[in-house]
Amino acid sequence: MPRVKKIMIKEKLKKKEIGIEKNLDILEKQASDKYIYLALGSNLKSKFGSRIRNLEIAQLFLINEGIEILTRSSYYESKSYPNINYPKFINCIIKISTSYSPEKLMHLILKIEKKIGRIRKIKNEPRVCDIDIIDYKSKVISTKNKPYLIIPHELIHKRSFVLFPLSEVNPNWIHPKLHINIRQLLNKLNKSDFNSIKKI
Repeated sequence: MPRVKKIMIKEKLKKKEIGIEKNLDILEKQASDKYIYLALGSNLKSKFGSRIRNLEIAQLFLINEGIEILTRSSYYESKSYPNINYPKFINCIIKISTSYSPEKLMHLILKIEKKIGRIRKIKNEPRVCDIDIIDYKSKVISTKNKPYLIIPHELIHKRSFVLFPLSEVNPNWIHPKLHINIRQLLNKLNKSDFNSIKKI
């Protein structure tokens, strides 16, 4: 076999190996991420006080239920979604550790939202507290029984108010379903998404 052809085959094999290694690295990183990420948001005052105070109270309630908060992002202010005429939201991401199942955690979240004063009537209406499970130990979860769960949220990769604080908490985060890292997801956002959010 000609020497040039041997070199070309070796190069092709090397590229293939590198590709396999990269895929394995991604899978290993996901498998090793045994943490849970929650998104907290508020665009109304409550009996506890301001929007930021609502998020602080929510975190305190979580801690009181045995949830370990490992780290929290900065607070970010953004336009209300999908109705930009509603009051602006304050959002943050917290990284937690707990033995709660996704269903038990969701039941707890609904209880905490209610304690802070959330009343569920119309979807996406202004609210004193909104807590979403963004990522549960890098798993893809969909349940048919109440509470209905879709993790990760179907639109998370398009939401700047989730991606910005999440990238602060975990700059190496990988979308459990799309297998795309958070830097790539941020790069896919529109310019308007960047301009509509600010760290406070």
